[in-house]
Amino acid sequence: MKTTTLLIALLLAGCASKPAPPSWQPNAKDALDGFTDDYLRGNTAAANAEFARARRETSSTGRADLVAQVELVRCAVLSASLEFDGCPGFVALAPDATPQQRTYAAYLDGRWQGLDLAALPEQHRPVVAGSAIAGMADPLARLVAAGASLKAGRIGPEAIEAATQTASQQGWRRPLLMWLGVALQRARAAGDAAAAAQIERRIALASGR
Repeated sequence: MKTTTLLIALLLAGCASKPAPPSWQPNAKDALDGFTDDYLRGNTAAANAEFARARRETSSTGRADLVAQVELVRCAVLSASLEFDGCPGFVALAPDATPQQRTYAAYLDGRWQGLDLAALPEQHRPVVAGSAIAGMADPLARLVAAGASLKAGRIGPEAIEAATQTASQQGWRRPLLMWLGVALQRARAAGDAAAAAQIERRIALASGR
């Protein structure tokens, strides 16, 4: 399941039927897609504006589960970029969120002990069980899984490489720089000066320096 699937499924369910869906549904989907793309590309101001719009549209329904899903998408995108802030927007809504949403929030936060795998999005279940993230079809889900694995203290060099390559292939500057930073720390810790220098050059290039 893609990171945004839970919300988008709700939105598209209305879009697929007649009469036309309420305007908040396509508006929220467009805003959430815009937030995701802008944030991963490093366009912070535009991403913040799109997220505020997505939250405003879903808040108009008065449904905590819909707003909680928007907040979870934000948390997942931040996790993909190794930016962990405790997901305060979701925490405030957690009492009225669904069990599946609370499970996914725990997964993103690295709290995997005793996690109910059946309540997780299907493609993330094998990650908790120890499968490699490189086999995940969706690139954003792959990065989210890598971020959650890092937070849980259960990431290895193969997953770091997979996350770095995924961000590079997609042109997602923000997570690329963060994962290159992780790789740089590992190279320095291993005393591999040549690898560290090569990673530093990639960081400079991706940063526009």
